[in-house]
Amino acid sequence: MKMRWFNISKLKFVNFIYWVFLTYMIAAFIWWYVSLEKQNSEIATVKFQSIRLNDPALYQKVKSIEAFEARKTKQYIYEGVTFLFLFLLGAIYVYRSLLKQLRYSNQQQNFMMAVTHELKTPIAITQLNIETLLKRELDPAQKKMLIENTLKETHRLDALCNNILLASQLDMGKYESNMQDVDLSDIVQKLVDSFQERFEQRALITTITPSVFIQAEPLLIQLLVNNLLDNAHKYSSLSSPITVLLSSQKNQVQLIIKDEGVGIPMEERAKIFEKFYRIGDESTRTTKGTGLGLYLCKKISEFHQATINVESNMPNGSVFKINFPIS
Repeated sequence: MKMRWFNISKLKFVNFIYWVFLTYMIAAFIWWYVSLEKQNSEIATVKFQSIRLNDPALYQKVKSIEAFEARKTKQYIYEGVTFLFLFLLGAIYVYRSLLKQLRYSNQQQNFMMAVTHELKTPIAITQLNIETLLKRELDPAQKKMLIENTLKETHRLDALCNNILLASQLDMGKYESNMQDVDLSDIVQKLVDSFQERFEQRALITTITPSVFIQAEPLLIQLLVNNLLDNAHKYSSLSSPITVLLSSQKNQVQLIIKDEGVGIPMEERAKIFEKFYRIGDESTRTTKGTGLGLYLCKKISEFHQATINVESNMPNGSVFKINFPIS
């Protein structure tokens, strides 16, 4: 809570300084324009005073001085407007970049809080299980249960580390791909079966067209589907089903994963694929996560020249659609 208050205060302070500076600069522009225009008028006055009343070219000289004054006024206006426009354009860019950086910094802090929690939980469970095995005499069934739980938490740690490592590799363009023809139907079906084994109480509705092949990296595709299934599981109750649809069309392959959970507000849909972004505040949200799952889904989709988007699943829930091109 203190961290969030600090972030809000910092944002307010930065906003205050920015607007004070912007107001000062605009006022300076106006002051310089008024000063130049005043100087222009004084120069014209001096020139008028230097003309003799009996000068035969009096009319032409007066018109020349008036034209010069008007030309200078237009020059100041055009140059002032141009400079002011460029200044405001740069100011808007800096302001948006600053807000983006502050938001990104806040998301990184949330990520550190989340990943710390995600790491501590499986480590604590694993430590407790191992200590129990060492200190107590247990029957084979109890030993097996503790070992399976420990292995499950180890897999959870491994998945978290893989997500962080993969996100870094994709960001830097250093992921070594192994693109090949893969049977997407087979991959999705196996992942659905594995998911069903882990969450037996969850109802799954599947319609998977057989023998759908695409050019892809198998490990990335597995991660993509797993992340979307885990996301649907986290944000919907166990009593509601998850729907998985895979179809092959003329120019694309479409994978759809639906849930009947809380859904995603319209204003959040453009943000959920950002790195570290999670809906809500780290101190109040109840679902686990690091803000990397959907970000990786976006990066993996882009890696395969595919598109991913989210829609509402009426009356409630979300629909994630991935369209893979067929070459």
